[in-house]
Order: sequence, then structure tokens, then C-alpha cells
Amino acid sequence: MELQITTMAEWAARGESPEYLFWVGCAGSFDDRHKKVTRAMCEILTKAELSFAVLGTEESCTGDPARRAGNEFLFQMQAMQNIEVLNMYGVKKIVTSCPHCFNTLKNEYPSLGGSYDVIHHSQLLAELLASGKIQVNEHSETIAYHDSCYLSRGNGIVEAPRAIIASLNKDLKELKSCRTKGLCCGAGGAQVFKEPEPGGQDVQVKRTEEIIESGVKKVALACPFCMVMLQDGLNKTGKDHEIQLVDLAELVQQSIQ
Repeated sequence: MELQITTMAEWAARGESPEYLFWVGCAGSFDDRHKKVTRAMCEILTKAELSFAVLGTEESCTGDPARRAGNEFLFQMQAMQNIEVLNMYGVKKIVTSCPHCFNTLKNEYPSLGGSYDVIHHSQLLAELLASGKIQVNEHSETIAYHDSCYLSRGNGIVEAPRAIIASLNKDLKELKSCRTKGLCCGAGGAQVFKEPEPGGQDVQVKRTEEIIESGVKKVALACPFCMVMLQDGLNKTGKDHEIQLVDLAELVQQSIQ
């Protein structure tokens, strides 16, 4: 599918504004694996005929890793830079595929002057499927879903991802630790950027073992950090060729008519 993605600057040059700003995020922009999720989202938004734009080179890191690592000064610098750009374009609605970006933009930017209607891509995808704005071919299979901490425990988003899976006629196999009692992948709190501290077992390996115990061959998730950590867990356990990780956007993309 050929895509024509426009930037906020291009919309502004025409004196217009899109309904959504798609916040791509660092992983969606630079990580080869998550670039595929970015493309999947763009294809879905285009198919659903939603008007959207990206910031392109004007988008910067939300500052989430800096704040989690304790560098409040850097966080506020990054946040204020983004808020200035967002407010300049009069952005109202933001959709992002990263729970960390979602949490920061939604819950932490308002106190710095950046108040927007921020939704995670799982919420928008569930809404598009429920309203019939995107038509899909149902293909029955058994899959598991890994709850991201920043979605489930942090923001109470547990039903939207499961609604997507149900809409696609997938048989959901709940993992041992799920919903608001899900097990962290080990990446949150800026831990993804450092080596693990001494201990008996890496968190991502423990989580991967729960996935292996479930007996599924495919796991849906909705976070770029979780994608990296769980793939690492599969690699370490030698199950990387047996179990597939797929983002919810890719799951929908694969089923679109």
C-alpha cells in the first residue's frame, strides 16, 4: 500500500488542521522492528479515512526516559520544546503507539502547559473496529496478550486491547500474570537503557517463561519497549523461532480487507 504521509507543517501551510496528530515516538522512528508498527498504523488510519499528520523532524523525545532516570532538568527541557511545537500547531488530539509517550503526554504535560486529548493506539483501533470504519477478515487462532505496565497498571487500559483481539475472532489465552496484575517486561523506569542489576533471573526471561508455559505461538502486545525485552527473552530461552511477537496494529493490519 502506497502511503502519502503529511506533516503538521504541510497542513499549517494550507491553513488546515488534521483531526489527529500521530505521535510516532523514538522507537517508531528509529527502531527497525517498530518502524513496521508505525507503517501499520499509518495504513490503518489511511484505510479508515481519518485525517492525520506527523511532526516529522519537529518531533522530539517526550522526556519520559530522562524523568524516569532522575534527570528532571532534561525532562522539562524536552517537554517544553515539544509543548511549544504542539501549541504552535494548535494540536487537539494525539494518538501514539507507545504507552510511555502516551502516559507522559497525557498525564505529565498538562502541568507544563500542554493539555491534549491523548489516546493510545489500542483505544483508537478498538473504536475503529467497533464502529465498522475498518473492515477485517476474521482468522481464528489462539494468541496471548502481554499487558504493558504503562497501559494496564498505570492507566487502567485493559479492555481495549482485548476488544481488538475479540473483534478479529482470535481466541485469547490469558497469561498467568495479566491485566492490572501483569508482569513487567523489565524495560520501564529507563531500565531498558542500562544493564540489569545483579539477581537470580532477568525479568524479561521470567515473563517469557510465562508465555512459554501458556503454549501459544503468537503474542500480541502494544509497546515498543515490551517488544524489545520480550524478544530478548525469547532469544535467551531459545524460543525465538517458535513464538512470534506482534503489535496490535500489525494484527489489525494483517486482517484488513
